[in-house]
Amino acid sequence: MLGAMTPEQGAAALPSSPTPHTYFAPAKVNLGLSVRDLRADGYHELHSVMVPLAVGDDLEIGPADTLSLRVEGAAGLPADERNLVSRAARAYLDAAGVTEGASITLHKRLPLASGLGGGSSDAATTLMALARLYPSGVNLPALARSLGADVPFFLLGRAAISQGIGEVLTPLPVPRVPLVLANPGVEVSARNAYAWLDEEEAFTPELDVEGILTALTGGREVPYLNALQGPVAARHAPIREALATLTRVGLRSPLMSGSGATCFALAGSDDQAHDAARAIRARHPGWWVEATRTL
Repeated sequence: MLGAMTPEQGAAALPSSPTPHTYFAPAKVNLGLSVRDLRADGYHELHSVMVPLAVGDDLEIGPADTLSLRVEGAAGLPADERNLVSRAARAYLDAAGVTEGASITLHKRLPLASGLGGGSSDAATTLMALARLYPSGVNLPALARSLGADVPFFLLGRAAISQGIGEVLTPLPVPRVPLVLANPGVEVSARNAYAWLDEEEAFTPELDVEGILTALTGGREVPYLNALQGPVAARHAPIREALATLTRVGLRSPLMSGSGATCFALAGSDDQAHDAARAIRARHPGWWVEATRTL
């Protein structure tokens, strides 16, 4: 296994362009999320396998005199400083001493509050894009950490074991596997999910990372867990239905991703994933369902 590292030792590269360019911000799933304990500082000690996916949001970013953000595809998502993209852009421009701005259009394709890391990925992609547009000596990993626990992972840009509060990342060679995502339309607050876990003191041991990798390559049931799944699913019947539906259509190892509400399960092939996604959409036309792959 590779040694632990922080994003200072490696970050995803984006193409440089002085004109507006469209950047892909991938979603992620947690191939296991263990919450080890509640720390004295109020944060949680985590042990997780995080993997980027071939589905995500798009951001169109180009130079401008001032900073502006427009959101398409999510009517309820604000475009002001409440949006993590706006905060990331402002943080970079201020840290770099840039007097110009940027025109940003966020094409939101992922559901909100879904456990897929969409906002964190959008923020990391914004940091990297602006660093290409306005090069400087700004410490991107430090900015990423200030924006949220998952932002450093997306800055790294590859599958990794995540420890601490998400800032200690160990790159991990995860095989590319097809899977299906199913979101039943429930928004789950991560703050609430962790609070429910704390109430039950349902902390969990370290993940069996080697066992997870072996099962992924061998097509067997994967010995992962999500410490948040029990508390969250107990309060949201649609999440329980999503997990059951993924099993009914013949997929394996269903699991909730992050704090939910998106659930996923593994397929034996791309064709099986697409067939299963079609079957789920037919049964639940109001759900957000995607067949995709790990990157």
